[in-house]
Amino acid sequence: MKHILLVEDEVSVVEFIRRGLIEENYTVSVAFNGSTGLKMALDSSYDLIILDIMLPDMNGLEVCQKLRSNHMLTPILFLTALGTAENVVMGLNAGADDYLVKPFKFIELNARINALLRRANQKAEPETTSYTNQYVLADLRVDDTAKTVTRNEQPVQLTATEYRLLLALIKNKGKVLSRIDLLESAWDLNFNTGTNVVDVYINYLRRKIDAAAPEKLIHTVVGMGYVLKEP
Repeated sequence: MKHILLVEDEVSVVEFIRRGLIEENYTVSVAFNGSTGLKMALDSSYDLIILDIMLPDMNGLEVCQKLRSNHMLTPILFLTALGTAENVVMGLNAGADDYLVKPFKFIELNARINALLRRANQKAEPETTSYTNQYVLADLRVDDTAKTVTRNEQPVQLTATEYRLLLALIKNKGKVLSRIDLLESAWDLNFNTGTNVVDVYINYLRRKIDAAAPEKLIHTVVGMGYVLKEP
């Protein structure tokens, strides 16, 4: 049975989520403020953390950053009323794996939880082959076993979300991927299609992958999406 930590200060929201998760056969632990949630997350093992941003004494962004600085890989889902593209990007940059805006339907929350747990399970599965999954384009190399990226033999440090976007692009090198394609690759589910979070993250990738290189590999196809290819 999967164990979920819910860090949320609104009692009505806690009861709504807790009841739904128990019906889905999850075990649920609850913290009503950020510092308690941080301590619980560090002291015990959870399969997933649902984390509000606006919390008493320590906000969810701080909690998430501290967990990631402690090398915790547990999937984190932000659940918050702050739904602008800037807030989405801020949450993901803090280390969250997904972001759901209030108000929400439990069916969508449950779908996102399932997607995050599925991804976590796939990462946890032992390697069944002896070879390394490597993807190469020009002087860009992505090793999906070691989760490393190099450009011109120099290491490139990416966040988890940036890495998933780059992996989707290099797996489909030469193929134009729409924003929806990239959203599904990075987060498994669609955000509001009006958000520009993909464009923001593509810009992050360009700064790290293309900015210092003579040849640009990430290209915009106006009205269609993005493609990774040689010039």
